[in-house]
Amino acid sequence: MGLFVSSRLSITTGKAGSGGIPSGRCSRKRTRQSAGLWSGFTLIELLVVIAIIALLMSILMPAMARVQKQARGVACQSNLKQWGTIWAMYTDDNNGYFPKRKASSGRWIDVLFDYYYRDPKIRCCPMAKKIAYPVYPPGASETLVIGGSAFVSWGKLSASSGRPGGTYGSYGINGWVNVPGEDPLYGKPAAYFWRTPDVKGASNIPLFLDCWFWCGWPDDTDTPPRYDGERWAGDENVMNRYCINRHQQAINGVFLDYSVRKIWLKGLWSLKWSKRFNINAAKPNWETEAPWMAQFRED
Repeated sequence: MGLFVSSRLSITTGKAGSGGIPSGRCSRKRTRQSAGLWSGFTLIELLVVIAIIALLMSILMPAMARVQKQARGVACQSNLKQWGTIWAMYTDDNNGYFPKRKASSGRWIDVLFDYYYRDPKIRCCPMAKKIAYPVYPPGASETLVIGGSAFVSWGKLSASSGRPGGTYGSYGINGWVNVPGEDPLYGKPAAYFWRTPDVKGASNIPLFLDCWFWCGWPDDTDTPPRYDGERWAGDENVMNRYCINRHQQAINGVFLDYSVRKIWLKGLWSLKWSKRFNINAAKPNWETEAPWMAQFRED
């Protein structure tokens, strides 16, 4: 007992300065060190720090996700600018005209193949890198089999009817942008097609856009998808091919003047897809026809 007391006193009775007054702070610190205890966070303090970090993460993560999506949207527009250059090169090489299209020939995926096949990076939007039917050969040809979605690219196509086998992508042409080699073409009167980019109002005529298929012929009577991701086969009522929520209520597109911009989904019905498309026609009733779009931004 005497040894224990003298050891404790030797630690706790140190002098402070020349006056010999004990330092309580130094005494307590030495006492804790002598007992093998080190100062640090208490459990409550640690839990508070963890809670603060969790709160900051909950605030920052959605913001970071939005920034990431915006960056991918910018990359998508960069791809489409390159596609605009490809289309400009093609028309320059063909006396100012778009491809001559027939039911079994003249598809853009065929006639532009030599322009785009060397750069696979521009085929797909960064938001849609996965391919719907990646197995090639044999590939596939049915619309809903090779068709993609907002976040899936279409393809890979089988080698049939002159199509280059294994083709894929996440963009599609406005089917009205062709020189019709038949009348009608896919049931569409030849008089309503855009044959050349040198037309009035080219900045409001879509050429090449985000799409879950590689082509389509929209009309002002087309209805929107009833739910997010709804797809239909067939060549009628095809606005759903472009009305995909890929870029936060919008898609990206190239226009006939080769400009590139974001297109709000509701604004698809305000573009001059064909010469007969009435941009002043009554728009869909979003609340009843497409409730998932009801709160989307207006054009």
